[in-house]
Amino acid sequence: MQWRTVHGEQIPTIGLGTYELDGGECANTVRDALEIGYRHIDTAEHYDNQSEIGNAIANSSVDREELFLTTKVWKTNLEYEDVIRSTRASLEALDVDYVDLLLIHWPNERIPIEETLAAMNSLQDEGAVRHVGVSNFSIAQLRKAIATSETPILTNQVQYNPFTDRTDILEFCVKHDVLMTAYSPLAKGRVTKNDVLKEISNRYEKSPAQVTLRWLVQQEQVIAIPKASNRQHLRSNFDVFDFELVDEEIDRISELEDDHRPILSRFRTILGL
Repeated sequence: MQWRTVHGEQIPTIGLGTYELDGGECANTVRDALEIGYRHIDTAEHYDNQSEIGNAIANSSVDREELFLTTKVWKTNLEYEDVIRSTRASLEALDVDYVDLLLIHWPNERIPIEETLAAMNSLQDEGAVRHVGVSNFSIAQLRKAIATSETPILTNQVQYNPFTDRTDILEFCVKHDVLMTAYSPLAKGRVTKNDVLKEISNRYEKSPAQVTLRWLVQQEQVIAIPKASNRQHLRSNFDVFDFELVDEEIDRISELEDDHRPILSRFRTILGL
């Protein structure tokens, strides 16, 4: 396992996304992930699976202090008292005293970001939340969050994969020491069908999914939270640290197209790759 260090915090580069996992499947998946070695679990109040995740953690042999646990406040709960209430409900469902990272799940222009972050910073002051961040924020929204929060914005969690251009946001995150967390990093399985990714994966005796995750984590400031629901895929997604893509391969992946919009490869220059 590898780590990213930002603002003095070490965060596992590969975490487990749990969107659309629920019930016994969710609990079993988290249990298996922890046994394999995952130490970063991502959830949200809107996923309605926090209790299952909490039970899996409580019944595992992994100490709470070894985990990096992320949850999110839904966009309709961003007024001050709603943030406090929903976060306390998340802590109760997860059966933990604190979360390592609390995110605004989606921006809501009808509720001032100052009010939302004031509540999140207050939760930090009392020890219920260690770090704060955002999700699905544009550059303008992220800039305002950085200027507003009393503490650093740790990450902006966005959809990012070879078919989704996030060059501008990534450039902004690098310049402002903000992580970019990639959700849907495997494009809901589309990467497994791409010829370029297949070709590169054959060179390393890896899968296209593994090559995609490697492409992501070789980028500065990027971490990824792939979802998987069986042990084989969990293990495969975690096994991406024993090979390294060369510049030519990084460029080819970065230039894949979606809807005739190429992902610009200039991030190699931006990030010094």
